[in-house]
Amino acid sequence: MLKLAPATEQFQHFVSNIRESFWGDLNGKTREAWKKFFEADSERQRDRFAVVDAYERNAEQRRDYRNGYYERDFVTVLGTLRLRIARTRGQSFLPAGLEEFQRRAPEVSMLIREAFLRGISTRQVGRVVAIVTGKTVSAQTVSRLTRDLDEAVQQFHQAALTDDWAYLFLDGVNLKVRRESGRKCVQMLVAYGVRQDGRRELLSFMRSQGESQGAWEGLLNDLYRRGLRGEHLQLIITDGCPGLAGAIQTVYPRVLHQRCWVHKMRNIREKGRKRDRDELKQMAQAIYLAEDRKKARAAFRCFKLRWQTEYPTMVRQLEKDLPNLLSFFSFPKHLWKQLRTTNIIERCFVEVRRRTRPMVCFVNVQSVDRIIYSIFHRFNLQWKTRTLEVFTQAA
Repeated sequence: MLKLAPATEQFQHFVSNIRESFWGDLNGKTREAWKKFFEADSERQRDRFAVVDAYERNAEQRRDYRNGYYERDFVTVLGTLRLRIARTRGQSFLPAGLEEFQRRAPEVSMLIREAFLRGISTRQVGRVVAIVTGKTVSAQTVSRLTRDLDEAVQQFHQAALTDDWAYLFLDGVNLKVRRESGRKCVQMLVAYGVRQDGRRELLSFMRSQGESQGAWEGLLNDLYRRGLRGEHLQLIITDGCPGLAGAIQTVYPRVLHQRCWVHKMRNIREKGRKRDRDELKQMAQAIYLAEDRKKARAAFRCFKLRWQTEYPTMVRQLEKDLPNLLSFFSFPKHLWKQLRTTNIIERCFVEVRRRTRPMVCFVNVQSVDRIIYSIFHRFNLQWKTRTLEVFTQAA
């Protein structure tokens, strides 16, 4: 019997979170289907082992006799299955498929990678695996599997890109990393592409100390180097980071730039006095909800006339940003809602925050890269067969 030292409450919470992400994608019906398959397979293997068909009494060829069934728990990637396994009288038979399924590396390697993604040390990973599956793994096994994961991250960053992307969404997310000098925030810059037919993909991510023009130029130049030359690129949608506009002009100067209205509305709300917020919101919304660009400019003039005395800086900044805030009007009307914000990439960040929240802080920058790659890779696999239908509609 495997004995483990008592785990702290925080460690138990971590393991619980691991279990959720490790088993969580598989529902009860899937487990029941596998259960039926393995039970039927154990009967088939038992009959083959005994070299005898049902009710046959050929003593010369018989190696053993059926002896009913026994129940046994098997820890698998599906969770713990209570199986009804066929057995023989001599008790020398064990279903090879079940034995292999219980022991083979893919069952444990997924969990090892999941634990390592969350920044757990090589030595502690073995303890996590033991708690979840009842099995121990060597430090050498952990090191080998995690090296494979680092190679996958490197391959992702080096993979060639096609040049058929129509829309590019750029945004960043903050993550905390433990350093010798204390916890530091690391900015993860992310690029998300959508093709004309609605196929989408998270194209790249890059660690940075901030969202300077130089940092964003680094990401965009990397996309260009890998093959995204922008020949079919029609619009780049971003938040309000000052450095982004300059980076886009440097790398993709001919492509239209759309500023995110969600970020702009948040900025207007934060700068307005509480008593004015509802009216500010209503009048600002009238700009991007207008029927066309001309009416949107008219709505801005109303906004300017109403607020330039009380909020001159806000009005000047909105007027300065207005051309890039109205770029979406150049596209089919059914795409306006998708193209005027970065919400499409923010939904990915929701999953990043959900997966990383229990970690509190990454132990190093490598663990940041691993988990971001893991999350983005999972999204990209899901999206291979799921397009954004709104982009496929006729104008």
